[in-house]
Amino acid sequence: MSSTIPVASRISPLISAIAYPLGNQVILPYYFSQIRVMGQENIPKTGPVILAPTHRSRWDALIVAHTTGKTVTGRYLRFMVSADEMRGVQGWFIRRLGGFPVDTHAHHRKLASLDHTVNLLNQGKMVVIFPEGDIFRGSGVQPIKRGVAMVALQAQAEREARECNAPVQIVPVSLQYSQQIPRRGSEVTVKIGEAIAVNQYPQLSMKGASKQLTQDVAAALAALAN
Repeated sequence: MSSTIPVASRISPLISAIAYPLGNQVILPYYFSQIRVMGQENIPKTGPVILAPTHRSRWDALIVAHTTGKTVTGRYLRFMVSADEMRGVQGWFIRRLGGFPVDTHAHHRKLASLDHTVNLLNQGKMVVIFPEGDIFRGSGVQPIKRGVAMVALQAQAEREARECNAPVQIVPVSLQYSQQIPRRGSEVTVKIGEAIAVNQYPQLSMKGASKQLTQDVAAALAALAN
């Protein structure tokens, strides 16, 4: 059962030292004819960051790691991953590359995943959360989940209580493939938008702030998709 999967996040230096060059220099160049990237300068080099990409393919996590991860920013990524993807050999590797499970079918497990995300942000980590949830084909941005905003706001509140200066920031990322189901030879365009500082929303209630922040992230993703 999915409830047996621990909610934890770690980076294996050995596995990462193999996986990043393998993905960047072998797997992705072999499969994709071109990967265009715009806006890498918008990724904060320090402080707590949520990368919020659109979700179009199972390749998305590799593309995000390739364009925003260790070889670009010097920062390892943590990924919120569906509990269904954390099984077997695949799950073994994902867990050692910073992935941790979220089980949307079990409320207590989902809360544990959100709490873990808040803890990672308060450690100044960069976390990848796909705000649309599932994979959607096509270029239009789907309604995004409010959980991204709730996690960011909770982490920000805790940081302010501890008088931490660096705010939580959300970076919208648009992933666009030349084919709806990428095949070998497909092209990828990655657009990275300006970071949204979560400390801009203190005057609102948590409900109001999460609603407004969710709308702002959705608008930023939609603008990148055009």
